[in-house]
Amino acid sequence: MCGIIGYIGDKPVAPLIIDGLKKMEYRGYDSAGIALLTENDFIVHRAQGKIKVLEKLIADEKLSMTIGVGHTRWATHGVPSEENAHPHRDDKNKIVVVQNGIIENFLELKDKLRKLGHEFSSQTDTEVIPHLIAEYFEGDLPSAVRKAIRELKGAFALVVASWEDQRLVAVREGPPMIVGRAENSRDGIGSGTIAASDIAAILEHTRSVYFLDDGEMAVLDEDSIELTDFDGNAIEKEITKITWNPIQAQKDGYQHFMQKEIFQQPESLRDTIIGRFDLEAGEIILDELAPIEKENYSNFNHVLLTACGTAWHACLVGKYLIEKFSDLRVEVDYGSELRYRDPKIDERTLFISISQSGETADTLAANRTAKEKGGTLVSICNVVGSTITRESDAVIYTRCGPEIGVASTKAFTAQLAVLVLLALNIGRVTGKISKDKCREILQELIEIPQLVRRVLKQDADLKEFSKHYRDKQDFLYLGRGINYPIALEGALKLKEISYIHAEGYPAGEMKHGPIALISSEMPIMTLVTQNNVYEKTLSNLMEVKARDGEVIAIADEGDERIGEVADHVFHVPKVSEVLSPILLTIPLQLFAYHVAVHLGCDVDQPRNLAKSVTVE
Repeated sequence: MCGIIGYIGDKPVAPLIIDGLKKMEYRGYDSAGIALLTENDFIVHRAQGKIKVLEKLIADEKLSMTIGVGHTRWATHGVPSEENAHPHRDDKNKIVVVQNGIIENFLELKDKLRKLGHEFSSQTDTEVIPHLIAEYFEGDLPSAVRKAIRELKGAFALVVASWEDQRLVAVREGPPMIVGRAENSRDGIGSGTIAASDIAAILEHTRSVYFLDDGEMAVLDEDSIELTDFDGNAIEKEITKITWNPIQAQKDGYQHFMQKEIFQQPESLRDTIIGRFDLEAGEIILDELAPIEKENYSNFNHVLLTACGTAWHACLVGKYLIEKFSDLRVEVDYGSELRYRDPKIDERTLFISISQSGETADTLAANRTAKEKGGTLVSICNVVGSTITRESDAVIYTRCGPEIGVASTKAFTAQLAVLVLLALNIGRVTGKISKDKCREILQELIEIPQLVRRVLKQDADLKEFSKHYRDKQDFLYLGRGINYPIALEGALKLKEISYIHAEGYPAGEMKHGPIALISSEMPIMTLVTQNNVYEKTLSNLMEVKARDGEVIAIADEGDERIGEVADHVFHVPKVSEVLSPILLTIPLQLFAYHVAVHLGCDVDQPRNLAKSVTVE
């Protein structure tokens, strides 16, 4: 999400930082900032909005400093504003920090630091970090950072500076962090060291880098880079030579943005989940919903979810989840349909809209209809400050960073994760589910990012497998229960990027029409989990096989029976039913992606489609 860059060397640092931030603009951001070190102070400038606003702030200053850090922020804690923008400092102005990630225990740390006399000026989680480092700082910055990060819970990448110790410290525990020696470049940067969260930011200055792993730290001075673990033990790493061009750098070496975004899902899921639950207490922490929670959801007797496209499929999963964990009546409607009829919405309706961009015209119109009729509007969105979020009573943000590929991937699975949290929250507040049951599901949800990473390891197999289907004209996707919407989503992915006709259907509806289409020329992609309709799903597949249909199954690990009725099987880790949609989505994304690439399609910008449909 956020962009980080830091440099220490013998050349003016401000132009390098600004240029590096611009190279990361594709990631999306709502504010930007820079901190420059003098011998006895920091010069800090921050601005809400685009980097050009920051440039104007420093345009008239003579900035010859050679050490500095910069940041572009995508808001998580605290609204987009100057005071919430990075870099952040302690109140004694000794330490400055830029951060990517989320500190789960920042409120606990803030209370502790306030009791020690520290004063805070922002709403962010990041601000506790420079204050905490300052508590341990006795002239040696790496030592203070090591002590401080032992107290941080969450996922974070940091670059830390102090004018009293003219070095930079880069830290990774989750989000990416890259360090390298500056090499000769066209702008004359020929000495020094550099750290960044993104290759694109530093590619012009060095192509020889170290990629830090979790639990690793780099200490940078003008002439050297010292690599250690968090305990200070020296580590050795091989230098990676980067051969990408600037566009490839933005894609992290992936062929397409869509491919990159599929592989970003472990991180986007982790970022969306983290800090939003208390596992020990078995509680969900959605501060955004505090006003609604105070009503104990007792004001509502009806939930209506609305969206368009992929987000509508997330709504269908949300219906299953909310009905499972509450006594509320739940409906789902297309935004484009709701606006042209007379939906039964009143002050007892909880209206939930989902949009990646927050600018979808039909969803926005549906929201306004709901507001006019007295409904309470909660939006699930990825873009801070978008129109839908500004017009909502409450917003739960997916923390995906920008999604550039037109076909939604990481935003969809993050929406599913938010819906799990929201449904659990409703269940806990209303007393429908116990804290033990909530804790059980949360424990699995915490593991989902790592399980997604395991599923992504099947990429090479799916790439080879998909070659055989590029000449097919039709596909049928089947699912049951909570995974029927995932069949719809899999079919949508295939048709929107490969232009192959595909239909999603409930497996139980086979005999009510679709069975007439079955032939050896129409492959059947089936989602099969070992749930309460497992036997019925196997029966549906046997009917397909009896009519010469070719069955491709995505099934639970350990399921051997599926091989008796399916021609091809790909397995995903077995999880509880409510979390299975997230894992089942991944192979369908990979399959659609590779079929489209084999066909030579423009994966990132499919014909006739736009990322955000802002007109009717």
